Amino acid sequence: MSIMKFTNVSKSFGEGTARTDVLKDINLEVKQGEFLVLLGFSGTGKSTLINLMAGLEAPSKGEVTFKDLPITGPGPERGVIFQSYSLMPWLTVQGNVMLALDSVFPKMPKAEKAEKVAHYIKMVGLSHAATRRPAELSGGMRQRVNVARALAMNPEVLLLDEPLSALDALTRANLADEIEEIWQADKKTCVLITNDVDEAIILADRIIALNPDGTLGEEFKVDIQRPRDRIEMNDNDTFKKLRADVTKYLMDVGIEGKVEGTRVLPDVTPIHGAPKAVADAQKGMIDKNFLDFSQLHKVYPTPKGPLTVVEDFNLKLNRGEFISLIGHSGCGKSTVLTMAAGLNDISKGAIRLDGRHVEGADPERAVVFQSPNLFPWLSAKENVAIGVDKVYPKASQGERQDVVEYYLERVGMADAMDRPAHSMSNGMKQRVGIARAFALSPKLLLLDEPFGMLDSLTRWELQEVLMEVWDRTKVTAICVTHDVDEAILLADRVVMMTNGPQATIGKIVDVDLPRPRTRKALLEHPDYYKYRQDVLDFLEEYEGGAKPKPKPTPDGTKSQIAAE
Repeated sequence: MSIMKFTNVSKSFGEGTARTDVLKDINLEVKQGEFLVLLGFSGTGKSTLINLMAGLEAPSKGEVTFKDLPITGPGPERGVIFQSYSLMPWLTVQGNVMLALDSVFPKMPKAEKAEKVAHYIKMVGLSHAATRRPAELSGGMRQRVNVARALAMNPEVLLLDEPLSALDALTRANLADEIEEIWQADKKTCVLITNDVDEAIILADRIIALNPDGTLGEEFKVDIQRPRDRIEMNDNDTFKKLRADVTKYLMDVGIEGKVEGTRVLPDVTPIHGAPKAVADAQKGMIDKNFLDFSQLHKVYPTPKGPLTVVEDFNLKLNRGEFISLIGHSGCGKSTVLTMAAGLNDISKGAIRLDGRHVEGADPERAVVFQSPNLFPWLSAKENVAIGVDKVYPKASQGERQDVVEYYLERVGMADAMDRPAHSMSNGMKQRVGIARAFALSPKLLLLDEPFGMLDSLTRWELQEVLMEVWDRTKVTAICVTHDVDEAILLADRVVMMTNGPQATIGKIVDVDLPRPRTRKALLEHPDYYKYRQDVLDFLEEYEGGAKPKPKPTPDGTKSQIAAE
């Protein structure tokens, strides 16, 4: 039996030549008691669809009904949880939840309201923080208040508009599990919008993809027994097949075609001595142990004495190798990266690149941060040109311009080179950041969670871009990430760090998968999930700040310790 229905629904914004069609001819039934997930790229109309369900928007054409009656506005039978927390900052957790009850059940006795508030706060695990205000809560805790507030209104349908996307990976997973437990207990109808395929499969009875043109895409049924454990899913053949099918569909409709290169890279020499960009950009450099971390330590002074954040970090990279550095928050991944960049002093030990000690920042070591730090008033072309002008002082203006445009084209910015940074999306800015780094023709490329601020589908797209450009240059690279799939997808080796303080290398896994790589191809490779399990097992062992001792294994094996 359906509880909500869309009949030939279209939604547009604006009029005449300024009109934008967001949703087109949507026919959809939401079944009572089901957990439906709507999955798609940013800009496919997912939030508009849920706003129509909530009654916050009206369709331009067609009809949206709840229990066969037209939806004409918001109603307490449809509880909404948004991506942003929208809590009253001056009210406590109790006060924020009570506010919802007061608006929906004004005649309910005070004692009954207090009991309900306590019940739902306990359900989301916030009893210990009931008297705190939002400013005293973490992002995950604030979103839990949002969940409790929506549940307290006792809606028949729970509408979740990317409620987990602003949270870190661990908090996101924990809160998703809690939402599933609540849904299982109350059997409410749930509609979740997300761009995370794994999250969709873990939670959904049914997944419906949204196409970039605003139409409904393919529907996928999730026939996996509940509860669905994330670690166990890695060995579940139904999960693997569904994950591959959904991924393939989304990439086919959302990441269409590769960027066609029309520009030729000029034969120019950067000042740090790597002759002839791309073709022989690294000729004349040493191959073995091109980058050498030796007995690396980082110690910070504190009022209680020295704090060793990283200790005995030993790692050797050959020229052209791509390493992923992964571990839980606070394990020192970014500290190692910033020391390699010359942006953070080395307390003890050494880093050598191409036979020379790393001392201070240098364009031979290009860094792409989570936030690309562009000059907002400059265009994409001008932002990339700043570095290129410094690195190729002997090249003509035309040659330098060719370098800039070549890499902007490679990252899919051919049609937006003159666009100012302040008008770009986060994904576009990060494309410019990647182009800027490669345009320096560096000896070493350092990436510090470069896609961490992006939705997962935009992240996929830029991973493909990064792999495609890296495959042309074969620059030696280190990427810090918390994303297991990203780590395996990009790397020749995945280096896993133990928890801090005194963090070090706990395990190294060689990723022997064919290149050039694509996400679709890797998901179908028979060894992919074996590598994934290796990384997941390590991260689970160090979950929640645990500090088990690394177990040494023979040097050079597939799973090795830092004693390498």
